[in-house]
Amino acid sequence: MRYLLIPLLLAACGGDETVSGQVDPDLTFALSTLDGTAFPARATIAFPGEGKVLGQAPCNRWSARQTAPYPWVEITGILSTKATCPDQPSEDAFFDALRQMGRIEAVGRVVIFSNDAGREMVFRAE
Repeated sequence: MRYLLIPLLLAACGGDETVSGQVDPDLTFALSTLDGTAFPARATIAFPGEGKVLGQAPCNRWSARQTAPYPWVEITGILSTKATCPDQPSEDAFFDALRQMGRIEAVGRVVIFSNDAGREMVFRAE
């Protein structure tokens, strides 16, 4: 009997333990507030699969990796196109904040990033 449980336990451990496993992979979330203030431009994030993060910043499309187990988050290896636009300060603030986040909470159509310094990013599904 004991030997029958081992394969079952191993199979249960094989799921996506990142935030990608907690949200609908078809949803795109738009940043609504940054540190309690309405974000002045459009910025999005999506979690299309394990370890994958992508979105649209105010000026550029971007992608990155996220492999920390939920409820932690660490956005790394951000790659973006290189266009400039009038919203460049908002884009810089978006990426700066995103890099600083350490925790994430996904509840239905809302995703909240936060860190120990009290920073917060609230995203809502579009």
